[in-house]
Amino acid sequence: MHTRILLVDDHPIFREGLRSLIDNSAVGSVVGEACDGAEAVRLAGELKPDLVIMDLTMPIMNGIEATRELTQKHPGIRVLALSMESSRFFVVEVLKAGATGYLMKDTAFAELADAIATVAGGETYLPRKISTLIVKEFLQCIPEHMTLSFQELTPREREILRLVADGKSIKEIAFIFGVSNKTVENQRQSVMKKLQLFSIAELTKYAVRHGLSTIPK
Repeated sequence: MHTRILLVDDHPIFREGLRSLIDNSAVGSVVGEACDGAEAVRLAGELKPDLVIMDLTMPIMNGIEATRELTQKHPGIRVLALSMESSRFFVVEVLKAGATGYLMKDTAFAELADAIATVAGGETYLPRKISTLIVKEFLQCIPEHMTLSFQELTPREREILRLVADGKSIKEIAFIFGVSNKTVENQRQSVMKKLQLFSIAELTKYAVRHGLSTIPK
């Protein structure tokens, strides 16, 4: 697939060098350049590129704001952030804004080429360093009481939670484990009490969010 790329960076020399590398490779071709976020949004509407390589710290409109506006107006255009910034704030905010890839500017071109192909193909590209930041952010967003409550579940209770979320009835679960319906009902009540959940629907949502159910998200 030939990828049409819009370069967005406020340093002309950097854009010139990156354009030369891209145009002399098989990864795609540069169809336009922008020096700030506002110009990027305007050019994206005019040129309809497949992919925007977006710097983050620019005048007039920064890359995070530009990514948010661009992806809202043109959801079919992919954004790959390419920045000197490695702080969790920049990474998380631009991904929340709609970017589907993030690379540092000190990355070798070979990895950038892989990232372009991956993001243009509809997938997310995050190098290990950035993935680690995202995982840390995710873990920090999980309420401590939720994590502790889940840890309190016994292996049997976790399995019952999974089966309930998959739509199994008390009778079916009892048959699977070779126990009485009453035993399963008591174990289910114990799960709900530990997790502070009060309906089968809440149990199902919890199990899906935590990857315990085979039901797709």
